[in-house]
Amino acid sequence: MEFEISSDVPQQLDSECLVVAIGEGSLTAPARALDEASQGAISQVIEAGDIKGKKGQTMLLRGLPGVKARRVLLLGLGTDEQRNDSNFQKGIKAALTVLKSINCTEATFCLDDAAVNDRDCYWRTRQLVEQAVAELYRFEQMKSKPGDPLSLARVRINLDEADVETGEVAISEGAALANGVSTARDLGNLPANVCTPRYLADQARELAEQHPSLSCQVLEEDEMRKLGMGSLLSVTAGTEEPAQLIVLEYRGASEGDKPHVLVGKGITFDSGGISLKPGEAMDEMKYDMCGAASVLGTMTAVAEMGLPLNVVAVIAAAENLPSGHATKPGDIVTSMSGQTIEILNTDAEGRLVLCDALTYVARFNPASVVDVATLTGACILALGHKASGLLSNDDGLAGELLDAAAYTTDKAWRLPLWDDYQEQLDSNFADMQNIGGRPAGTITAACFLSRFTKEYRWAHLDIAGTAWQSGKQKGATGRCVPLLTQYLIDRTA
Repeated sequence: MEFEISSDVPQQLDSECLVVAIGEGSLTAPARALDEASQGAISQVIEAGDIKGKKGQTMLLRGLPGVKARRVLLLGLGTDEQRNDSNFQKGIKAALTVLKSINCTEATFCLDDAAVNDRDCYWRTRQLVEQAVAELYRFEQMKSKPGDPLSLARVRINLDEADVETGEVAISEGAALANGVSTARDLGNLPANVCTPRYLADQARELAEQHPSLSCQVLEEDEMRKLGMGSLLSVTAGTEEPAQLIVLEYRGASEGDKPHVLVGKGITFDSGGISLKPGEAMDEMKYDMCGAASVLGTMTAVAEMGLPLNVVAVIAAAENLPSGHATKPGDIVTSMSGQTIEILNTDAEGRLVLCDALTYVARFNPASVVDVATLTGACILALGHKASGLLSNDDGLAGELLDAAAYTTDKAWRLPLWDDYQEQLDSNFADMQNIGGRPAGTITAACFLSRFTKEYRWAHLDIAGTAWQSGKQKGATGRCVPLLTQYLIDRTA
């Protein structure tokens, strides 16, 4: 997909389809310009009741007199109060649905300040790029006969002359972010017989080869054993596929600058181990590596943008399968931190790989650490599929992540991390147990992780409800790539 800026007046734009917005009872400036050029053609269809300008409404007009574009697509914005971030995104999706159906190869969007409240040219342009790529995304790598390629190959964005430079920056950064999201979606959608821990390691190595700012190191199980990662290795004991600890370093600032660290849970298939999951929808457990996928997607975006800071990504990749060698409920293992863990449920494995990875990252003397994981079904019960769960040992870091979530609409909601919950992890036989019972399951999972993050500012993102969709639209979403990338962009401001 190609994106470019145009600054011609709307009626003079030579385009296969011009997308302009109208509100309920009002025309935006681009729509007024086309209405005047066409001697009131747009006003006439509105007065006739063919379109009312309600949010998400669309109407395609052809051959408007005085307008150079072959088609004009009217896009409803609704009332002034309805012009928020979410409805702007829905409007872009509605427009792209029409553009795909008419098989045009190029389209031009003329969406001015009136299209969304309290957002500037940079935000509108970047969001348009991100939404266009997301809406046109298809995963057909595993099909013997992929569908016909989409005809829409070029999108132009019409801006005032004064906004052209800003628009070009927004396109560049939006495209990088969209590529990061697509990377995460591709990895998440691959089946577990393809996307194994070793496959994830190979993808990290390939990414490092593509960008001189990146370097990659992969620790094998022998090296993890020497480091004392008994918790991580307990998860992979039941499978023949070896675990991989992937370390991807991005150098965009001086060597002395502390890096921001991202840690991703990379369970490429989670059967639950001996604590076997029910068979229904178990195929979706290929998505249990979406934390790792979002971290790799974020590193893709960061490298393409060339952000002036240092970032380290650490991915704990493993399979969780049952066998005669698998870890059993009641087993006790020793983590890299030296703390012992009584494993009461082998299906609570994400925290077992993450705790050793979180101990490992202290060596980087990090400015901040954010781990991302499809960690608990309890998070879906608490927040549904709209917001990721956020827990942190640092109020400032939590606020920075929530700001990034609000800016990108990659929503997150903070849950408490009070000491009151820690007692649910008490064990009679070890320093702690790996589950805290049904009450507050998302919080006690984060309490477990917090015992390994006392040396630095840390936050945990539980994306169990946001990493993928089920049903007819089943597929990875690419969250939280926008949130994480924006958080890192904000650190460079």
